[in-house]
Amino acid sequence: MEVPGRLVAILEIGSTGIRLLVAEISGAWKVLDRADRPVALGRDVFTSGEVSRESLLECTAVLKNFRELLKGWSIDGRNIHVIGTSALRAARNRDIFVDRVRQETGFSLSIVEGTEENRLLYLAVRFALKQDLPLFWRANSMIIEIGGGSTEIMLLRRGQMVAAHSLKLGTILIDQQARSGIGSAPARQRYLSENIRNTSGFLSSEMDLSRVRTFVVSGSDARIAAVLAGEELNEHCRIIEKEAFLDFAERIRGYSIEDCVQKLQIPYGEAEGFVPGLLVCKLFLEETGAHQLAVPLVSIREGMLVDLALGVDPALQDEFFSQIIASAVSLGRKFHFDEDHSRHVADMCMVLFDAMAAEHGMNRRERMMLETAAILHDIGMYIKGSGHNKHGQYIVSNSEIFGLHHDELDIIANVIRYHRGEPPSQADIEYIALQRDERILVLKMASILRVADALDRGHSRQISSITVEKKSEVLVIRAGGVHDLSLELIGLEEKADMFQDVFGYKVVLS
Repeated sequence: MEVPGRLVAILEIGSTGIRLLVAEISGAWKVLDRADRPVALGRDVFTSGEVSRESLLECTAVLKNFRELLKGWSIDGRNIHVIGTSALRAARNRDIFVDRVRQETGFSLSIVEGTEENRLLYLAVRFALKQDLPLFWRANSMIIEIGGGSTEIMLLRRGQMVAAHSLKLGTILIDQQARSGIGSAPARQRYLSENIRNTSGFLSSEMDLSRVRTFVVSGSDARIAAVLAGEELNEHCRIIEKEAFLDFAERIRGYSIEDCVQKLQIPYGEAEGFVPGLLVCKLFLEETGAHQLAVPLVSIREGMLVDLALGVDPALQDEFFSQIIASAVSLGRKFHFDEDHSRHVADMCMVLFDAMAAEHGMNRRERMMLETAAILHDIGMYIKGSGHNKHGQYIVSNSEIFGLHHDELDIIANVIRYHRGEPPSQADIEYIALQRDERILVLKMASILRVADALDRGHSRQISSITVEKKSEVLVIRAGGVHDLSLELIGLEEKADMFQDVFGYKVVLS
């Protein structure tokens, strides 16, 4: 007898509407129901900076209707996930909106950061492509999702993450620019062309876009185009040949919203941003060397389903963490870091982390965060050797790394700040601004990083490997492949005090 799965619901409050997905999770997952209602949330936010009272009332009315619909499914409240994306991220009154939604509907609403949106999009794309597009895993790839308020972009080299960015370039914003004076369609295209050319130049500093062979585009506009002009790759993905897409985009370039509704038979809410969305897609595509577009018929809602279905699957978690590290390495290369030294220090950090597991109590994700900090600890050398820890803190806290939230980046940036020099003090604003638990994490991670960095003080890999042994109040580090440890001993003399203060172990190099 088949055991029934767990019922879950995902509600996404986006720039152009509220969308509901109901699914059953039982090992894998199966969509049981979908619904969506148009709400012009983005037009409010990107015009005035706030959600208007009228839009708030409209949103709560839609959510109340969805609440009644969900009662029919008898879904446990813990399995109802309500998220907001770019429009709510940008709204000045987002906190009031979240509170009103909770008071009026009982839904607990979470605002998804751009980095989290990228992560969920990656999971959805990975699920949709499966192994049916081998080039995605073998060559350079670009994943792009054009939404109402933002465009999410990921760059991958042979399946490994190079960079992830959330750009303030969405179809509603483009339409706002058009209405506020850009004027004609040719003028709008020139505006977009210049904007995207500048963005492409920035992206090319991370990966040469002309060498991108796989162009993956998500979003409702692309899905409509894929149905109208593409062919099926599998049940979750369609393919459009480049020339077919360019011909289609050129044919509809001058369409009004009414033309899109009448001639293409698409809903008015989808038609509003359809032409600008395809134009952005076309301009980015022309910067690449791809010969076709892969269009996953999924969204971040399916990404959440993948996440919920797999849970803490170790293999997926390891793959995801490897993508974060790959993104950190790419950031380091952008600033010409000493990659051999940084990777070697990171490897020794991991040995120390694992040996001290009982003492530090940190989890697998925090291990990855320490590895990220170790990879990037000398990134500030790009600005100046003197005070490079502070320069590195600034660079990392103002950068994007795939899969990391802003609060995690703040922790990593502080670890980099204290990998050398004086320990934290009450005068250090960025450190004091962290939560108490986060400050403790910084101390633990920075203590380990300082020791590992001291073990390669000359950047010469004099110590090729280490083993660690705990003896009473002494941590004995045995070094392999060495002849002269004088620099490393000096380094430990300078840097090991914090480790002893935090963990109570005196560090001895043997």
